[in-house]
Amino acid sequence: MKSLIALIDKLLSNFLVFLMAAIVLVVTWQVFTRFLMTSPSSYTEELARFLLIWIGVLGGAYALRTRAHLGIDIMTTKLHGRQKDMLMIGIYLAIILFSALILVIGGIKLVSLTFTLKQISASLGIKMGYIYTVLPLSGTIMIIYSLDVILDAIKGREITEEVK
Repeated sequence: MKSLIALIDKLLSNFLVFLMAAIVLVVTWQVFTRFLMTSPSSYTEELARFLLIWIGVLGGAYALRTRAHLGIDIMTTKLHGRQKDMLMIGIYLAIILFSALILVIGGIKLVSLTFTLKQISASLGIKMGYIYTVLPLSGTIMIIYSLDVILDAIKGREITEEVK
């Protein structure tokens, strides 16, 4: 399991860096064409929007892994040992439930619906189902990360507030 987690960590972080670089280039090109060439590019706004969607949703999964999400830690800082482990198991079971129902199942239904309705983006002309595939992908990653934390808690391994 740890080797799978390490592989996902590496792929996800590298992919997010790539997406961030891409959005910087796209927005820079849009500014260049709009203000210096006075002929704005027609596709850059839509592409930047889609990149931002992917960065935001996949970034949420990465933030879950690195424990970078905002949270109320009143209970987790006061508890220690097995009590803290039980609380963390409950929290991550809730994350799994949300990820499975909303992101994976709901995301698959959304992707399927958009492919069935043949929705196409206005400027780029790509199928919107491809844009929405980030939902079940991110949900699956969140489930894997949550299962890793739960297994660590069950085995009695120290669950730190942040991943090193």
